[in-house]
Amino acid sequence: MTRMKQSGATMNDTRADPEPLHFGAEFEDTLQALRCLLAPEYLAAMRSAASLLTETLVRGGKLLLCGNGGSAADAQHIASELVGRFKASRRGLAAVSLTADSSVLTACSNDFSYDTVFSRQVESLSRPGDLVWGLSTSGNSRNIVEAFLAARRCGCRTLGLLGRDGGALRNLSDIALLVPLDATDQIQTAHQLSYHALCAHLDAHFAQGA
Repeated sequence: MTRMKQSGATMNDTRADPEPLHFGAEFEDTLQALRCLLAPEYLAAMRSAASLLTETLVRGGKLLLCGNGGSAADAQHIASELVGRFKASRRGLAAVSLTADSSVLTACSNDFSYDTVFSRQVESLSRPGDLVWGLSTSGNSRNIVEAFLAARRCGCRTLGLLGRDGGALRNLSDIALLVPLDATDQIQTAHQLSYHALCAHLDAHFAQGA
């Protein structure tokens, strides 16, 4: 039988594997994100955000969510938790992710610019009393800035889940949840913990039949 020649390393290669990741350091970064969430000013902002979300839904408004990249996935995640269920049994809650319709996103990008992909939907779908909820780790995502400006024109409130110094969106948010970190992955970790806590709050409220 002819023995096949292997390229590169052989089956018996004893060279050491690359230096493994220091997972302890990675998890320390996660703890830093957690510590940001326990700051008194962040907890106060969370309480305000919870009240705004509850008030919007009780009054018959809906939540319009938007974000880019990983934050787009988070926007869809939040909508799915609210329209479906998080933990408790309750009625479905009115939440729409503006990141989910690929035809609308590509049409707006092609016909206008990518900056308009959310603002056009806010103009089309929102009613006074709705809430536009934007997620941006930089705080400067131009298409979310435009969405928040459209929200003001349409009589909607705004909730920003932001990172770093909050950027332009900080002053455009009726309530800003600001994670003052620089690393995008740490900000996203904090954002996920934050919106899950807000989903739990809405579960507790609407499970009571409100």
